[in-house]
Amino acid sequence: MYGKSIRLKRLFPTPERKLFSVPLDHALSMGPIDGLEELAPLARELEEGGADLLIVTKGAVRELAPVLTPRTLLGVHVSASTSLGPTSHHKRLVGTAEEAVALGADVLSVQVNFGVAEEGDMLTDLGTAADQCRALGLPLLCMAYVKKANGGTPEELRHAARAAADLGADIVKTSYPGSVDEFRRLCRTTPVPVLIGGGVRLDDESEFLHLVEQSIAAGGAGICIGRNLFQRRPVAPLARRIAALLHGS
Repeated sequence: MYGKSIRLKRLFPTPERKLFSVPLDHALSMGPIDGLEELAPLARELEEGGADLLIVTKGAVRELAPVLTPRTLLGVHVSASTSLGPTSHHKRLVGTAEEAVALGADVLSVQVNFGVAEEGDMLTDLGTAADQCRALGLPLLCMAYVKKANGGTPEELRHAARAAADLGADIVKTSYPGSVDEFRRLCRTTPVPVLIGGGVRLDDESEFLHLVEQSIAAGGAGICIGRNLFQRRPVAPLARRIAALLHGS
């Protein structure tokens, strides 16, 4: 009980300080895409830029371990599928909370893709991960996506976020529903902190930063954004701008 509370306080030390998290797990599902050719140099840049939490697959921890600073939190993502297979939206558990704790994780991350035929399997996996995390005092992040046209309606996104929380997620990452009002409503109906995801890369950097600002204004607890950050060169200057927005500095 106390372990989870202590770890959540590291993630969200004050209501004013928003979480700056960066998922770096894409290579498992998409291959070594632009920006993820080498993980350690990217992690150093993100740390220098003020990122709070880096989320990687369990095998990638070996690349991060030598460069992680004491202030940088670690997330281990244990849902997997690849674009090489015929059911790439069907994520399955490939690790446990116990493994993540042994690797030094501050949070376990799983993914559920709502609206696909295999949704039930992924909900079962989420329930399993929630039970493991509860036993070990480890916070659970659920990346909750709606795999429908245009990423789902605002109502569908609210449903997915609430379902993830109701099955035991301590933090939910989801897509931006298109407006401040809709995201405010989503945050209000989700009883755990909500992080905004970036989705596909936006060409306009100012548009991306505006999305971050809107999510904060609407009551979001921070961001969990990858490609819109690490596919821009250099990474550190933009990361500093994001950190200033999220940390109030």
